[in-house]
Amino acid sequence: MDLKSFTQASRAFTDQAKGPKMFKEFDATELYCPRCKRAVPVRKRLLLILPEGDKYEYICSFCAESIGMKIDRHERPITLIA
Repeated sequence: MDLKSFTQASRAFTDQAKGPKMFKEFDATELYCPRCKRAVPVRKRLLLILPEGDKYEYICSFCAESIGMKIDRHERPITLIA
């Protein structure tokens, strides 16, 4: 491979990396539960609706232990009606 084709290939790769993100957010399907001592399926429960986003809690499907939290950020600005 010559230097010219190498720089063109590397430029194309970096242009792809700068493009739109494929994944903006993830939802967990399994997490480690300290009580069950293994990875378990989780349920996602809405806790709060906040100005910056919705706050969710991940709960173990077997023992109902709280395993983690997530804030789902809003893409659009929130307008308040007074």
